[in-house]
Amino acid sequence: MQKLYFFSFRKSFLLAGIILFSVQLSKAQSTYLPDSYQLYQKFNADIYSTKTAFHTSMRPFLIDSLIQHSYDSLMNVGVSDKYKSWFNRKLFNEHLFDVKRPDYTFYGDVILDLTAGKDFTGKKSTYLNTRGYQFGGTVGKNFSFFTSGFENAAKFPTYYNNVVNANQFIPGQAYLRNYVGIPKNSADWSYVTAILSYNVTKNINVTLGEDKMFIGDGYRSLLLSDYAANMPLLRITANLGKHVQYMATWAYIEDTHETKFDVFGSNRRKWAFFHYVDWNVSNRVSFGFFNALISPEADANGNRRGFDVNFINPLLFSSSLGPSQQPKDNTLVGFTAKYKILDKTALYAQLLLDRFKASDFFSGNNADNTNGVQVGIRGADLLAVKHFNYLFEFNTVKPYTYQNSNTISSYNFYGDPLAHPLGANFREVLGILNYSIGRIDLQGQVNYAKYGLDNLITDNNGKTVNKPFVPTDNTTTTIGQGISTQLYYAEGTISFLLNPKYNLRFELSGLYRKESNALADNKTTMLTFGLRSSFRNLYHDF
Repeated sequence: MQKLYFFSFRKSFLLAGIILFSVQLSKAQSTYLPDSYQLYQKFNADIYSTKTAFHTSMRPFLIDSLIQHSYDSLMNVGVSDKYKSWFNRKLFNEHLFDVKRPDYTFYGDVILDLTAGKDFTGKKSTYLNTRGYQFGGTVGKNFSFFTSGFENAAKFPTYYNNVVNANQFIPGQAYLRNYVGIPKNSADWSYVTAILSYNVTKNINVTLGEDKMFIGDGYRSLLLSDYAANMPLLRITANLGKHVQYMATWAYIEDTHETKFDVFGSNRRKWAFFHYVDWNVSNRVSFGFFNALISPEADANGNRRGFDVNFINPLLFSSSLGPSQQPKDNTLVGFTAKYKILDKTALYAQLLLDRFKASDFFSGNNADNTNGVQVGIRGADLLAVKHFNYLFEFNTVKPYTYQNSNTISSYNFYGDPLAHPLGANFREVLGILNYSIGRIDLQGQVNYAKYGLDNLITDNNGKTVNKPFVPTDNTTTTIGQGISTQLYYAEGTISFLLNPKYNLRFELSGLYRKESNALADNKTTMLTFGLRSSFRNLYHDF
């Protein structure tokens, strides 16, 4: 039987937070900015300017002097002195709670996502009923905190519901609750984000809590994305001089697919370790180096593994290449690059290396070589139109990438991929355009993907990261192997902003999705409208 270390781990997090809070304050700023593609793209003009050298490839951001002006501007869109009453000020201008003192700040809001929709193809109604909160603030100039929580009920379109039912998990959020009283074909779930951020010195930040991370400059990441759920983590970020930023993260994650054997029937657990170095060679050019280690806390018999010094080794690559690496661990190495070809326009790329055999590395069709590639371009003020942001991206990952012969060590959390939502064995192209004028925001997105599905649950064509990788000699692979499937996805939204402080808005959205293969054509045509708020990424484009 596996011994339980979960509660001691949480207590360690709390103790660390108290220690951090008690340290003498420094002069650095460390305000946490929740990760949201819709919000972050509006900083494109600043962070992809050839006049700046911002570290763009690690999210969420901490607000600094470079983006402070733009952030303040975004938080005052539509704010007007004409709203005099308390109710109107809170509805259109301010946080529900907003305290600003010389030594501390505090804000809080009630968060609502209330939408109703119609799936015309599936001939069913859909809805989302979210009630939540967000609180945040600062103490001095170097300590910030943020928390948000969401209680949700929903009825999804058929394709999304199939994903939820297959994993019993709402992608990127939480467990699907199953109890008497939930309406048929409906879902109920809740989740929380909580972060403490502290600048130990001017150049070293420590972040503690339950959150997500994203590595890269793209909409997708092949290295580490925010598609999976919030994870308990401890993250250290250090600026080494003016040009190098280093990150080391220790996380404690779970696997819902493995056999449970402890006294509470809890999920099997594993450690995740991430290192990333981003080097701004100049204002135009940057390179990044990434590695990850997934290590089970105990074996299939409940025997907890001994302490490995590489678990706390802060040196890049040491956790994956060190001599004490365990045979059941899963390691990945990645590289990022960015080049600002024009002011406010950047080319970016990622290379992921999972397993590779040097002699066959360029053959492109051997199961010993599992890797992924991303290339893209993004920027601001397209066609010289201010606030017209754009992104175009290509992603491809070979079959069996992220898998491991020991399935608990696969690159997933709660069964969801830690990188791309499609897992592996796919190619994808996508484009996103966004334009805002005053309170009105317009966004359009199109995706096309080709991938290979499994015909039977026992099949493994290399797409599902949770399935076991079985090493074989001279096995050729091709992207799309299995049931060759094509995905077409398009979504357009128009929103009218009511309150910029917590992104309260009316939003109208139209979605078209078609998944086509030799067995079936599954289509979804949907229209939704509602009152929405908060800054977070909720993915439906898979």
